Amino acid sequence: MIAAPEIPTDFNLLQESETHFSSDTDFEDIEGKNQKQGKGKTCKKGKKGPGEKGKGGNGGGKPPSGPNRMNGHHQQNGVENMMLFEVVKMGKSAMQSVVDDWIESYKHDRDIALLDLINFFIQCSGCKGVVTAEMFRHMQNSEIIRKMTEEFDEDSGDYPLTMAGPQWKKFKSSFCEFIGVLVRQCQYSIIYDEYMMDTVISLLTGLSDSQVRAFRHTSTLAAMKLMTALVNVALNLSINMDNTQRQYEAERNKYEAERNKMIGKRANERLELLLQKRKELQENQDEIENMMNAIFKGVFVHRYRDAIAEIRAICIEEIGIWMKMYSDAFLNDSYLKYVGWTMHDKQGEVRLKCLTALQGLYYNKELNSKLELFTSRFKDRIVSMTLDKEYDVAVQAIKLLTKLLTLVLQSSEEVLTAEDCENVYHLVYSAHRPVAVAAGEFLYKKLFSRRDPEDDGMMKRRGRQGPNANLVKTLVFFFLESELHEHAAYLVDSMWDCATELLKDWECMNSLLLEEPLSGEEALTDRQESALIEIMLCTIRQAAECHPPVGRGTGKRVLTAKEKKTQLDDRTKITELFAVALPQLLAKYSIDAEKVTNLLQLPQYFDLEIYTTGRLEKHLDALLRQIRNIVEKHTDTDVLEACSKTYHALCNEEFTIFNRVDISRSQLIDELADKFNRLLEDFLQEGEEPDEDDAYQVLSTLKRITAFHNAHDLSKWDLFACNYKLLKTGIENGDMPEQIVIHALQCTHYVILWQLAKITESSSTKEDLLRLKKQMRVFCQICQHYLTNVNTTVKEQAFTILCDILMIFSHQIMSGGRDMLEPLVYTPDSSLQSELLSFILDHVFIEQDDDNNSADGQQEDEASKIEALHKRRNLLAAFCKLIVYTVVEMNTAADIFKQYMKYYNDYGDIIKETMSKTRQIDKIQCAKTLILSLQQLFNEMIQENGYNFDRSSSTFSGIKELARRFALTFGLDQLKTREAIAMLHKDGIEFAFKEPNPQGESHPPLNLAFLDILSEFSSKLLRQDKRTVYVYLEKFMTFQMSLRREDVWLPLMSYRNSLLAGGDDDTMSVISGISSRGSTVRSKKSKPSTGKRKVVEGMQLALTEESSSSDSMWLSREQTLHTPVMMQTPQLTSTIMREPKRLRPEDSFMSVYPMQTEHHQTPLDYTAWYKPNGR
Repeated sequence: MIAAPEIPTDFNLLQESETHFSSDTDFEDIEGKNQKQGKGKTCKKGKKGPGEKGKGGNGGGKPPSGPNRMNGHHQQNGVENMMLFEVVKMGKSAMQSVVDDWIESYKHDRDIALLDLINFFIQCSGCKGVVTAEMFRHMQNSEIIRKMTEEFDEDSGDYPLTMAGPQWKKFKSSFCEFIGVLVRQCQYSIIYDEYMMDTVISLLTGLSDSQVRAFRHTSTLAAMKLMTALVNVALNLSINMDNTQRQYEAERNKYEAERNKMIGKRANERLELLLQKRKELQENQDEIENMMNAIFKGVFVHRYRDAIAEIRAICIEEIGIWMKMYSDAFLNDSYLKYVGWTMHDKQGEVRLKCLTALQGLYYNKELNSKLELFTSRFKDRIVSMTLDKEYDVAVQAIKLLTKLLTLVLQSSEEVLTAEDCENVYHLVYSAHRPVAVAAGEFLYKKLFSRRDPEDDGMMKRRGRQGPNANLVKTLVFFFLESELHEHAAYLVDSMWDCATELLKDWECMNSLLLEEPLSGEEALTDRQESALIEIMLCTIRQAAECHPPVGRGTGKRVLTAKEKKTQLDDRTKITELFAVALPQLLAKYSIDAEKVTNLLQLPQYFDLEIYTTGRLEKHLDALLRQIRNIVEKHTDTDVLEACSKTYHALCNEEFTIFNRVDISRSQLIDELADKFNRLLEDFLQEGEEPDEDDAYQVLSTLKRITAFHNAHDLSKWDLFACNYKLLKTGIENGDMPEQIVIHALQCTHYVILWQLAKITESSSTKEDLLRLKKQMRVFCQICQHYLTNVNTTVKEQAFTILCDILMIFSHQIMSGGRDMLEPLVYTPDSSLQSELLSFILDHVFIEQDDDNNSADGQQEDEASKIEALHKRRNLLAAFCKLIVYTVVEMNTAADIFKQYMKYYNDYGDIIKETMSKTRQIDKIQCAKTLILSLQQLFNEMIQENGYNFDRSSSTFSGIKELARRFALTFGLDQLKTREAIAMLHKDGIEFAFKEPNPQGESHPPLNLAFLDILSEFSSKLLRQDKRTVYVYLEKFMTFQMSLRREDVWLPLMSYRNSLLAGGDDDTMSVISGISSRGSTVRSKKSKPSTGKRKVVEGMQLALTEESSSSDSMWLSREQTLHTPVMMQTPQLTSTIMREPKRLRPEDSFMSVYPMQTEHHQTPLDYTAWYKPNGR
């Protein structure tokens, strides 16, 4: 998406035209210092300006009269002053009565009433201060505002316009309504008294320039709404002036005609009255224009580029209202330029307000002519906003361009260029539905909404001769030119709301496919026919399912009663038309795999009852015959699966057509099964070499059976025996064609799954279970044999099926109360686990360049590489699923985890999720697996570079970086991962000291550098655990080791520092392997924090030390511990070390088997750590 650029500061629109009043014509000083309006600068000469406060409210300049009326000091701290604010805040009273009460108060004592109004604006800004009468009389606005600023609550940045809660929900609307009603009720007298409006405008202008956001935001909103109300007053005055002028002209003409008669004298009097009225109106108009100029130059010009987006949005929203309401004064380039500039605003909400304001202008036909120049200057910006990063902005930009298409201007055809339109066209394929729908409407208006005059006579015709025929062709042409042929569903969905009639004209589409072209009409090409069939299928799917395609929308929504009725009507219409037409279409395109595959999907959306009620059985028979013919003609997997799904859709026992369809299906399967057995017998004949034709016949028949077995239960045909014979022969001879093996494996897989489904859904005998168990285990052995096949595709098929079988027949099969299936549980042995892991390492963790090339020997193109990566990701995910379900040993994950950094871009998300799930199952075993993966990488580095490797090498740095990433996966909750981290350090220390140096104790152990890697996990230890791990480390150190300071001993020093440092900081980070604090003072001890002390308080455990070094304990019996530890286990040297832990059915994490996440609650039961195997 295109982010909005900065507002251009040096951009000049055309010379500003003359307006009814000044409109900031010297905008070139846009980045200069804000020049505020001085007091008394905005009104006509001789009258008080907005800054000049009157010296009295009663016309004589004396102080406010009436006892105890000064600022509410007598009124318990301004209770009355706050009355306006409280009433507006509640928003329940009729606003006009509130304003009328204030006007009466103003007429009685205008200073007191005005003081109430001033305090109302102060209170609405969230300020707790009160302007007193003394302040009002003797202080300038700037001094009052400074005083009020000091009264703000600094602890909270909230104020009424931003506060949440039900009481503030309607505050903004009530506040704006109050200002509008106030001006409306005062428009005939009070606003012209040169006192009230001048004071209010001066105050709001000063507040809008405040550094306090609350003052600035509230006063800007008030000033803009005040301006809007004044614009309405000015408009009314303008209308009255026009009416008065017309009356004057009429009276003058009448006076001229009757000058010599007595009636002429009365006419002359009326002329004088009209002249006087026009003069008063003109004076009022001038007064209002002065006020508007004061607000526009004093507030708008500075605040439309305020630092706060909400304030900028308010300004743009209101100027749009002014231009629409009083276009004669405001709809010109002098004001439009502000909207144009602000379309470059950084914030989406401001850009959105610009487009909304422009829509209000473009949608009005009377205002279009005044927008030609603006359109020519800012059209490109509007087009670019269709790609805005904020979807709401993009939608409104597209809608605005759609309106530009319909402008009734002389240059309407040239407003948008072909390139502009193409920028919008491709958005019909957007994943964001509102954007796509808006683009679809644009496309429809541009290409489909205009009809030729010749079409008027075609309105009553239907089908190929109907008015929609050319439009359907246009849609097909557009779809093909867009070159996104896999996204027809998105195109249809985009245009569904605006072009429903066109997209539901299935009769026209059917006619274009079946009928011959008319004389002089160009026939559709093969490519165009394929596109039309695909579009037709998508329209039928959209009508039948009533929800957008995958990737658009959050899911299926509940349909309204009207939508349900429309859905039923559409399905009826679809069924009645295509029940008759589909057999004809299949017959015409029977040899075209792509067309047939799409056409065969139509019956899924039929109302099958209509076959009976509409007496369409003969058309059903015709359809079944066509499907049978297609099965016999085609071997393409997609076509065969489409046929299988069509049979499945028609074989619904709820409808009377079931028997008819079931018989047809059974006859077809009988023929296929008999043919397969006969061909197989000849194919496997001993002593004869099968030729290519025999192999093709076997393969094509097997593909048909496999496709049908996917959706239909073919158990009664006993396909296991023949497939087993075929696969077994392939293993023995080794020359079986790969495609035959692949489909035989898949078909046998379906056989086992259908048998399991039948046993699960109904009561079964022991013999059934034993037969399935035997077949399943034999099949697993066959798949294991094919894992070593020379053909990669065969190996991938065998691997995928094995992973599925192992998952399905794991201990999870007994979940949901299915204990009777326990005999079927199958646990892979170590040999099978090793082969599966070897397959992953050989076929998944490979460089892209090492992958297979395309068949012609050329390097795969980008699409093929993406497809290959997707396949490898699926293979890895299948194996990782076995790990997280504990079908295979968790230790096997070590070989997966160690690839995390190297293949992060390709598989990082899968590996990270696997770590997360294994940690939920068993935190300690997961930690042991992580450290094992690091040990394996370390050993591989040693084998390659020897023990004298460079610790600054990229290989070693990569292992350290991997350790750091592993550490980050443990999160911030150290208590939750406490035991796991402790065990990780224990295994790491043992590995580092496992291999003593042959040259003696004066030389470091061979694996000592591993401590540098282990340091990355030190930050995850609790403070008291660091001390315990340090004591355990000392048991492996000799006295000489502690004194060594040579470079080869740096890993030990770094690790010791990481354990000693940060005694007062549990969250320190050790990234480089050297402590950030660098403390080596071993005697430094800090008391645990209160929170942590509660966890371990009173938990003193004694450990015994056995004589064997390999079984040594962490500490001697004299040492008291605060850290959970476990007995040392033998060094892990293999990825297959122990029997897989069986989970309860509820302990898995996938959606099929929900898992309960393990949570360790403190205090911990530390005695459990001393049982064998850490249990």
